[in-house]
Amino acid sequence: MDNKPFRILALAGSLRQGSYNRGLLRAAQELAPDWVEVQFLDIGVLPFFNQDLEPGGGPEVVQRFKEAISNANAVLIATPEYNGAVPGVLANAIDWASRPPGHSVLRNKPVAVMGAVLGRSGSANAQAALRGTLGRIGAIVVPDPQVLVPHASRVFDEQVNLRDEGIREQIRQLVEAVADWCRRVQPDEPSSGVSATSSSS
Repeated sequence: MDNKPFRILALAGSLRQGSYNRGLLRAAQELAPDWVEVQFLDIGVLPFFNQDLEPGGGPEVVQRFKEAISNANAVLIATPEYNGAVPGVLANAIDWASRPPGHSVLRNKPVAVMGAVLGRSGSANAQAALRGTLGRIGAIVVPDPQVLVPHASRVFDEQVNLRDEGIREQIRQLVEAVADWCRRVQPDEPSSGVSATSSSS
């Protein structure tokens, strides 16, 4: 196979630097095969979606966000669950990525979802809602494995490093499943120069 790595763009639905969902993405970076590159992009810099801002491609930061998705082979989202739903900051990012209608950069893009919460749900409700939204805009939602992490404070250390080996294995399998979907639907590598940076936050 091509020596170039698969590029997976990682998005966290929480802006908190010490968030458990950022910890899940960091674990994905650590566990990815050497031919898969996981890059983090901060969605907190995106303005609130406003259709009045769309002419001309939208704000520059939105254009860079869309380019990062376009240039990646796949997207990996880690989401908490706020009031039984997807956090507003993540919903806002998906709103921007879904535009213009019928021509979303997420269309035909493999997307995997995982999540961690302090409660018992493991982010199941937020993941279900997010999967539904992604499917409506034409993304290829990777079905398995489902990574739901309840009682997150019990499986991370004080530096927000994931220490539960069972969950780490689930994440490893999820990253490999994403890469497998890439091979199925994207025989050619995307152009280089993803507008995102590797992160350990």
